[in-house]
Amino acid sequence: MQRASQLFNEEQRHLVEQAVVEAEGQTSCEIVPVVATASGRYDRAEDIIGLWLVMVTVVLMWLLPWQKEDAGSWGAGTPLFLELIALAAAVLIAFIAGAVAGSQIGWLRRLFTPRSQMREEVAAQAREVFFDNRVHHTKGGSGLILYISLFERTAMVLSDEVILDKLGQPFLDQLCRRLTEGMGTTHPGEALSEVIKEAGRQLSNPLPREEDDVNELQDTLILID
Repeated sequence: MQRASQLFNEEQRHLVEQAVVEAEGQTSCEIVPVVATASGRYDRAEDIIGLWLVMVTVVLMWLLPWQKEDAGSWGAGTPLFLELIALAAAVLIAFIAGAVAGSQIGWLRRLFTPRSQMREEVAAQAREVFFDNRVHHTKGGSGLILYISLFERTAMVLSDEVILDKLGQPFLDQLCRRLTEGMGTTHPGEALSEVIKEAGRQLSNPLPREEDDVNELQDTLILID
């Protein structure tokens, strides 16, 4: 699974940060773009994959021809305790291999993780980033965060109450929809840049930039691995 820090080179980061500067040149809002590698740990998916691999291993072990006795001979088969030891070892190795595969292979972990759980994790992480980075503490109460989580392939757009009062939830939903669509067709840096500029244009009328506006938050792309 590609990390957020590896996905963005210097050119892509600069592209996003310039879009923030351009957008904030039109509005008093503080816009914060964030890209996370993943928003949740999803340990349960790793356990489920491990258990599935254990079941497959048990079936295969059951079908193996352990006893190979010649007619008229005795004591030539595999001792029972050795069979049990081999089965236990195979089960343990299968579970560990499945858990490791689930932790390393993104598409496999997504396959065994409910979509509703991923959306909940993304929403919770986006809110945490919103508050941890003091986006809600701007002087005008007009912070806006564009949050992308790569593993879940999900985006969230959150804002302070001032923006909601001026433009409503449909505005945030529209930005989120455009961001999600852009992620499916272009590089995340380009998708972010376009949505940031669009946000600046739409916010410029209800929340225009004043002459004495101070840039309260850094115009940087936050990457979370």
